[in-house]
Amino acid sequence: MKKTKRVDIQRTDPTHYNRPDLFVSLSLSGVDVVVVVQRSVVVAVAVGIQVVGIFSPKAMEQPAAEATESLSVSNPQIPQSSNPNPAHQLSLEQRFQIVRSIGEECIQEDELLRLLANKPEPVCYDGFEPSGRMHIAQGVMKTINVNKLTSAGCRVKIWIADWFAKMNNKMGGDLKKIETVGRYLVEIWKAIGMDLEGGKVELLWSSKEINSRADEYWPLVLDIAQKNNLKRIIRCSQIMGRSEHEELTAAQIFYPCMQCADIFFLKADICQLGMDQRKVNVLAREYCDDLKRKNKPIILSHHMLPGLQQGQEKMSKSDPSSSIFMEDEEAEVNLKIKKAYCPPKIVEGNPCLEYIKYLILPWFNEFAVERNVNNGGNKTFKSYEELIADYESGELHPGDLKPALSKSLNKILEPVREHFKKDSNARELLKRVKAYGVPK
Repeated sequence: MKKTKRVDIQRTDPTHYNRPDLFVSLSLSGVDVVVVVQRSVVVAVAVGIQVVGIFSPKAMEQPAAEATESLSVSNPQIPQSSNPNPAHQLSLEQRFQIVRSIGEECIQEDELLRLLANKPEPVCYDGFEPSGRMHIAQGVMKTINVNKLTSAGCRVKIWIADWFAKMNNKMGGDLKKIETVGRYLVEIWKAIGMDLEGGKVELLWSSKEINSRADEYWPLVLDIAQKNNLKRIIRCSQIMGRSEHEELTAAQIFYPCMQCADIFFLKADICQLGMDQRKVNVLAREYCDDLKRKNKPIILSHHMLPGLQQGQEKMSKSDPSSSIFMEDEEAEVNLKIKKAYCPPKIVEGNPCLEYIKYLILPWFNEFAVERNVNNGGNKTFKSYEELIADYESGELHPGDLKPALSKSLNKILEPVREHFKKDSNARELLKRVKAYGVPK
């Protein structure tokens, strides 16, 4: 074993010391070292940007890549507002749990842990096309995810992709209509409780940002285009809600190159988009390989909520009967849930159960069912596992589950309805968006 020489150790920042955990940043002959201690045990060590190891009393020499798999990624139950515990009071593991819980998939977990250990405020990027009314996946689920990220100390950049909507022929390619839809969507996030105060979340319009830094943006787009062939780009067409077998316009072919460029243009550390955007996020990591860039954007892909009917893998605003919109009236929500696919004792492919898992439980920390004594009486479920155990056994029937789901959803959506009733500007935006009709 090579003998290490003695080095001088200097504490770089006393604010790194947080109880009950110890987060120590050291400088070893010019190389940054991070040591995390929990309950008198060293749990993580990072040298420079490299995670050396994550430790526990049971496995003191566990490699970092394996150790991240053992960290719990169960839902840390962040409510509609930010976690009441400031991020600097959370341990590294707690921050990792919160951020990781958002993703159905994470590429890569060891990179995510290293990022959180080395950067106090990682930048997360999410984007959307203003393309019509907002459904609960975009409204409620996005709010839950954004508030989790800010509670863990992340900064979130939401990319209002107006130019992209035009390229994808949304709203007939009419930028004025697209802008109206974008403003309507922002009103919903304000009403539902997204953490927009305090500067942690930025709402950025793509047209404005690209125009202001065109000399930086377009060379980046062209470089990505030059480094990929047409076949590879067309494979990314799913990100636009298109099939690679469709006849695409030239603008739609250029779209993936621009979305890939957005990640670097916004200086994003984490791509926090849906699973349907995975291919272009992978393209961004491949682009880093071309540049021999070590720090790649981490992909944190969230689950895609299904439509209300059988076999609908993704909720789509183009089919209003399969979607619950953020300003739907109480009676509309009740009727849609009543008609929703929800076979007794069947969990797989059951949209009602998925809504409880990804919306109701994270929002309320529980799911309350009211039923008469003959059907088992009232019961409050604290976990999804507890819920599906009763559902699979037949103890919980769809006839009792559906009204409880409707009641919970309506409770979440009520502030949005009130906002659009009381705020004249929001009300006018909604009126205009509804008049535009169903997007294609």
